[in-house]
Amino acid sequence: MSAIFDDASLQSKLEERLIRYAGVWTTSDKRCEDTPTTAGQWDLARLLEKELRALGLQDIELTEHCYLIARLPSTVKESAHAAALPVIGFLSHLDTSAEVSGKDVHPIVERNYDGRIIELADGVTLDPAEDAELAAQKGRALIHTDGGTLLGADDKAGIAEIVSAAEYFSAHPEIEHPALEFIFSPDEETGKGLPCFPQHKIHARYCYTLDGGGAPEIEAECFNAYSVDVYFSGKVIHPGAARGVLVNAALMAATFAAMLPRSESPEATDGYYGYYCLMELSGNQESAHAELIVRDFSREGMERRLGAIEAFARAVEAEFPGGTARVEAKLSYINMKEKIDGEPAVLEKLFAAGSALGLELKLKPIRGGTDGARLSELGIPTPNIWTGGRRFHSKTEWVSLDDMVLAVKLVVELAHLWVPQALSALDDGVRSQTA
Repeated sequence: MSAIFDDASLQSKLEERLIRYAGVWTTSDKRCEDTPTTAGQWDLARLLEKELRALGLQDIELTEHCYLIARLPSTVKESAHAAALPVIGFLSHLDTSAEVSGKDVHPIVERNYDGRIIELADGVTLDPAEDAELAAQKGRALIHTDGGTLLGADDKAGIAEIVSAAEYFSAHPEIEHPALEFIFSPDEETGKGLPCFPQHKIHARYCYTLDGGGAPEIEAECFNAYSVDVYFSGKVIHPGAARGVLVNAALMAATFAAMLPRSESPEATDGYYGYYCLMELSGNQESAHAELIVRDFSREGMERRLGAIEAFARAVEAEFPGGTARVEAKLSYINMKEKIDGEPAVLEKLFAAGSALGLELKLKPIRGGTDGARLSELGIPTPNIWTGGRRFHSKTEWVSLDDMVLAVKLVVELAHLWVPQALSALDDGVRSQTA
């Protein structure tokens, strides 16, 4: 392909964009029923809308629920070929996690990381002895937090990469590509955005999220995910007359929480092992509430976990006669693997693009989910591409600028490879990598 990049210039643009986007407070709120759940997501969406117009994109729409959709027409010269090509989408999300503050973010740039321990605020450190991926960044450029907030690379690094790719396409119409859609979505972290996803406005037949970790990792399978609420009801009386009468709902909830197997918690599992995660415990003697998320890569494993939660609830009722425990489980998303497996081209092109850049892409499971899981469920197969970010949702979050540059290059190469003429030039060995 004829795409030529000035890596230093591209890195500078990515750095500027990420820092600017990180300055917009877009923390989402799981307790709000609106979409988006916070006003800051509108602020970032409007900023991006203005920026994309300034870069030369004209077909741009900001929907009533804060979905920003920008389109570029196909540059394929032969109209018959152009009309036959699928529209390809690239998506990142506007919001950041509420687990750590995302307000007043102050990114710090290390242009040539020397491998030292990085001292941040309040005793927070980035220690390469405890983070092998950080140690591997010696001599490279990275951006990290000041230790007081998260960075927001999840997913503002992905946004910066998509905008930078859109800028490159707009400035280089000689590069052939099919029609492209760039989508920026609200409330990925809360799961509240996708129910309002404007599928009727989306033309993409295949899509790619930029919402992953380090290069050259890509992800095409994720957890099956449920949110589970358990409501406990007790009976209240004055403690002085409580014998044989009081049923303490707060103690019921604590007893339930203690039944969750520690060996199947997020901190005790990795790879393909699922987990139970207690997110919040609240209440008093009359009523209490336990909020969990439950994850498993297989449907059978998920059924086992949901059955176990129900059994724990019944055991609590047996231990506290007169009290009740009610379980409500709600599907959040399903493993995208089965949908992506049914459309092998979506990964085939991704591996081919990596090969063209001299990268050996590595498939790994997502121990979480992306908007791509919901899009795949809706019939738009959507694997996930790295952003360069690490330690998401924490005060030690950081991102590799070198990985961000590679992500933009991959997007440009990938879009080009959806053109049939480009595909015909691939040798059988490249095309068979994901067969």
